[in-house]
Amino acid sequence: MIRFLSIRDLAVIDRLELELDAGFTILTGETGAGKSILVGALGLLRGARASSGLVRTGAERAVVEAMAEDADGGERVLRREVSARGRSRAWVDDRLVSTAALRSVGARLLDIHGQHEHQALLDPSTHLDLLDRYADLGPLRGSVRDAFAGWQGARQRLERARDRAATAVERAEIVALRLRDIDEVDPVEGEDETLAARRRLLANAERVHSLAAESYAELYDGDGAALDVLDRVWRRVEELAGLDGEFAPHLAARDTVRPHLEELAYALRSRAGGADASPGQLPAIEERLAKLEGLKRRYGPTLADVVAHRDGLRREREELEGETDLESLEAAASAAGERYAGLARRLSGRRRTAARELARAVEGGLGELAMERTRFEVVFLEAAEAEAGWTDRGVDRVELYFSANPGEDVRPLARIASGGELSRVMLALRTVISTDPPGRTLVFDEVDAGVGGEAAERIGARLHGLAERYQVLCITHLPQIAARGTSHHRVTKSVRDGRTLASVDRLDGESRASEIARMMTGTRVSGAVLESARELLSPAPPKPNRRAP
Repeated sequence: MIRFLSIRDLAVIDRLELELDAGFTILTGETGAGKSILVGALGLLRGARASSGLVRTGAERAVVEAMAEDADGGERVLRREVSARGRSRAWVDDRLVSTAALRSVGARLLDIHGQHEHQALLDPSTHLDLLDRYADLGPLRGSVRDAFAGWQGARQRLERARDRAATAVERAEIVALRLRDIDEVDPVEGEDETLAARRRLLANAERVHSLAAESYAELYDGDGAALDVLDRVWRRVEELAGLDGEFAPHLAARDTVRPHLEELAYALRSRAGGADASPGQLPAIEERLAKLEGLKRRYGPTLADVVAHRDGLRREREELEGETDLESLEAAASAAGERYAGLARRLSGRRRTAARELARAVEGGLGELAMERTRFEVVFLEAAEAEAGWTDRGVDRVELYFSANPGEDVRPLARIASGGELSRVMLALRTVISTDPPGRTLVFDEVDAGVGGEAAERIGARLHGLAERYQVLCITHLPQIAARGTSHHRVTKSVRDGRTLASVDRLDGESRASEIARMMTGTRVSGAVLESARELLSPAPPKPNRRAP
């Protein structure tokens, strides 16, 4: 329940602070005075979309703030700011939150009903949701939704398996062809690098032989070979170390240097002999490298990629050769479908029972709104027996049917109801379907459009009855409804210093009678009209007998 509302720099509202009571609060005023701005301000606190056009000309930002009491008696403070650049920020209890978080909190505290709800009644796709809300079928409908998702998943897995089976033969041929292409060459990872090095050696075999032979001779086998010279050097250094101790540490390198040089000499001798460098091997190596390059172009880019691709093809061949267990998948899909169908039939049965109860309840509510002979039905259209018609809402399609005139068959509500009839049907539905906790704030924005006379009195009585459980705020142009309020505020618009300003005044006693009189006749208020307004505000007569549902 909203206790206090503060608005600053929103449209034509400069500064406005409004204390709201429990019960049935009436908001009246001339068309264009700014009543809808108040509703818009509450909508912002409920997370409605904001735009820079809402900000008062010349202001940096618009601010809407409300102190509300939740169902547990705790206080919540909601705040919404909209900048002139269109940016929006929200707070709950002085904590910055996202608009989605504000929408979640605001939806628990506040509900706004306007003429747009009449349009919702014109959309048959919403009628099933109304029935399910009335019958409190949320948990069962959730089970149906989960079963539908499970059935869809099982069907998709089965279809994918069938698709794979249909293409398995073709894919198996492709895999076999590629494996044969690779296995004919039978590559080994790193083989191309080894062969490239071998090709380089063979292509330069003569130069390699010459360099190796000359180096071997100078190091080991020729006159004045380096190893012979080195032996003489070590003998002199050994003798020198006996005379000068500083050379003794150098002798330690003698046992490591010579073995390395001897190993180098053996390698040079091998190359100089040309035993493994026959140029005749070059064509075979060239041919092998060409085959490896072809594989890399087709399955590479590296030989390691080719080998990995071959391993993957072998695994895929094994999978394709294994039988796909279509029977188990078909059984799983069938079981999931049976589970969904069972739950959907159960939900449909509950709906049909609730539909008859809802029709009686709405007819009773419409009887209290001066539509005593109205007929109202929840008509079930052809159920979707085939799987193609299954949905996450079940197999039912319903539409609200209506007849306001005796002797006339019921027809789709969306096609035959007038604006005033829709207003009353919506209010009757709102009453019988409501699952809101006590104390919640319900805002009705001109839901009385298109009605008058006795129907207006009945709507006023119904809204007054709702106010026994909820805080009801109602914007109206009808004196019969305004007179039912437990508190009354008037919205006026004026021009001050060239700027338009909207303000809200609380009305009591004669000021309220004057406003009711204005609503009855317009600007010209005679004494007789004022007296009629006072009479309208006098304690209401007993409520009309309730029509048994």
